[in-house]
Amino acid sequence: MRLKMLSCEVFARQIYYVAAFSPHVVDIDLVDKGLHTEPDRLREELQRCLDAVPVGRYDAILLGYGLCSNALARLTCPHTPMVLPRAHDCITLYLGSAERYACEFRATPGTYWYTPDYMERNVTVGRWVALGASTTDADMEQVYREYVDKYGQDNADYLMEEMGAWQEHYSRAAYIETQEIALPDYSGQVREEAARRGWTFDKLAGSLVILRDLLEGRWDEARFLHVPPGQTIVPSYDARVVMAQTPAQ
Repeated sequence: MRLKMLSCEVFARQIYYVAAFSPHVVDIDLVDKGLHTEPDRLREELQRCLDAVPVGRYDAILLGYGLCSNALARLTCPHTPMVLPRAHDCITLYLGSAERYACEFRATPGTYWYTPDYMERNVTVGRWVALGASTTDADMEQVYREYVDKYGQDNADYLMEEMGAWQEHYSRAAYIETQEIALPDYSGQVREEAARRGWTFDKLAGSLVILRDLLEGRWDEARFLHVPPGQTIVPSYDARVVMAQTPAQ
């Protein structure tokens, strides 16, 4: 098969690694992770990318995303099927299963998630952006960005901590380390950050299984949504996370 991969840039290392061993031909486009804070803009950019896919060139378009605050809702391609993981956000893809993510969330809901890729590519607002941030987290990040612009990063950190903005929402820093490939290890920095903020620290084993199966064409219904040409992605509001729907005329 010839596949088109549209993905958040935080998966760049993993996707290129997996694509190198895929039995299929994979063309990869990466999208700026900063758009996650504005789901409508992210949706517009992804739809623009989908509209630019040539007719008849690919057997499927793969989306390296979760639902991501409904940013993928209403995406459509009239001529090529789309395939995406059944996931609310990228943490499921990093951990390897929705079940494992749910278990971690139930145990410690106030977790700030770190990965090497996300830390490396977080060049605009410091290294403390949470993976899979909720709307509240995005609002908090906006305040932080404004403080950085006005007062500098060190002063912004001080102000946020004095207000208790970080501790109000989080109690643990979790560093996800992908087991299948050796990436730079930033866990020491995360451990120090957790100690400074009074959080617990955990290093968790990550997995490439979802990305590998996505790029190698193992699209079982339980883990992946297959969207026929002309249909659109919509939230399912149940364990499936997403489903395909024919747009209203």
